[in-house]
Amino acid sequence: SAMFLVGLSGGIASGKSTVVAVLRELGCAVIDADVIAREVVQPHSKAHQQILQNFGTEILLENGEINREALGNIIFSQPEKRRLLNSITHPEIMKEMLKQVLKYFVLGYRYVILDIPLLFETRGLTKFMKYTVLVYCDPPAQRARLMRRSGLGAAEAEARIGSQLPLDEKRKWATHVIDNSGDRESTRRQVLRLHARLEDSLDFLWARLAVGTVVTGLGGLVFLLLRHFIS
Repeated sequence: SAMFLVGLSGGIASGKSTVVAVLRELGCAVIDADVIAREVVQPHSKAHQQILQNFGTEILLENGEINREALGNIIFSQPEKRRLLNSITHPEIMKEMLKQVLKYFVLGYRYVILDIPLLFETRGLTKFMKYTVLVYCDPPAQRARLMRRSGLGAAEAEARIGSQLPLDEKRKWATHVIDNSGDRESTRRQVLRLHARLEDSLDFLWARLAVGTVVTGLGGLVFLLLRHFIS
């Protein structure tokens, strides 16, 4: 059984969640890095303790969980803090993603979609993807959606969008683009076409890596991934 990885990304308020919902309806295996990111910073975890040491207890909710909004306000305005947070959370996220990839390989899936919001910003992960998919929408629509969704003013919305690579820049790196500037049905049709192409693909990348993991053990592959990711 051959299996390959597909990296899926977008920008804030570009509509990636809409695309993921359609893919799940189609029975695709989707690994959500954002969900994993929330799981690895739960109270008493290694990442949770490191975040408290570096950001203080002011970012905690009453139940001991991290206040994502408070932490987000810090890292969006201070790039060095964002890099620090990434250095804490990314290795833990990577280990959990790898476990899930191996699970889907064992289950015999043709391909696995890795939903990674900052896929094109980190770039280190793209080398492991056979294909990369960008969920795109035009900048005015992106700004309007973010303001409507989050209740932000125009300046705040621009700051959030500006903390990521522009969608037009990401578009240059993607092998496939789903334009979500129109209505939901138009987006759905594009996802269906993409799914058909991926199902017909016989290319694979991770088959040999997963087989190597069985032989050499999980630890070696985790080290390899982290080295590529951090470098």
